[in-house]
Amino acid sequence: MAPPLLPLLIEPAELEPHLGEKNLLLVDLDRPETYAEIHLPGAVHLDYASLVHVQPPAQGMLPDEAQLSELFSAIGLTPDTHVVAYDEEGNSRTARLLWTLDVIGHKAYSMLNGGLEAWESEHRPVANEAVARPRSHYQVRLTGAGIADRNYILAHLRDPGVVLLDARSPGEYRGEIMRAARGGHIPGAVNFDWVNAMDRVHGLRLRPAAELREMLAAIGVTPDKEIVVYCQTHHRSSHTYFVLKHLGYPNVRGYPGSWSEWGNSPDAPIE
Repeated sequence: MAPPLLPLLIEPAELEPHLGEKNLLLVDLDRPETYAEIHLPGAVHLDYASLVHVQPPAQGMLPDEAQLSELFSAIGLTPDTHVVAYDEEGNSRTARLLWTLDVIGHKAYSMLNGGLEAWESEHRPVANEAVARPRSHYQVRLTGAGIADRNYILAHLRDPGVVLLDARSPGEYRGEIMRAARGGHIPGAVNFDWVNAMDRVHGLRLRPAAELREMLAAIGVTPDKEIVVYCQTHHRSSHTYFVLKHLGYPNVRGYPGSWSEWGNSPDAPIE
């Protein structure tokens, strides 16, 4: 039996009545020490490192089908499971998990708006005992949906229908802060620092949808275009990917290699 339809972005007050439901899988992406101290009741812990594959110089590649199948089977994911994920650092780790679910075709997922900080601030129930779900047999099949690799970007550098969205800090975008052999950005990319989507006054929740749409439209990021997001390792840009999905953008891709690959490739063009 499938769980009730939950919104893509769910508030703590909306989630609490569903705690304990059979086909709801809560996933905590906090640090292990934080999880051991406090987490949502029934939440399983997932190590962020298991979501990325290091393929030097690229640091944030997508694991292969076998690795992802093992990962999701270990936490008890099934095709009927609705995942609600959260973390304590603005949901960037959460967003990487949700992007991964999206690209494997598992569309039943939600982000807890504000993550653990918002949940705690409203004094909602918490636990500290470790949770293990019965193992499942989840088989991952990658189709390429939602993913852009280096060759895809090279082929679309001058495509007016594609917008490259750099989710790094302005200093990284301008090349003043270098975290690769070369600094700068992919030619034609626009900059939207991922933290600008968060409202730090309201428990690290996302800013109101209308405000986010206005901010993105001002830099040419509109729903009629295909948007390719990247950062350094597709950690921060996964959050931007989720924001765009939340806003209803129909065609969004993430670049797993991001600047750790592009900035270390001597033949890749930069600005």
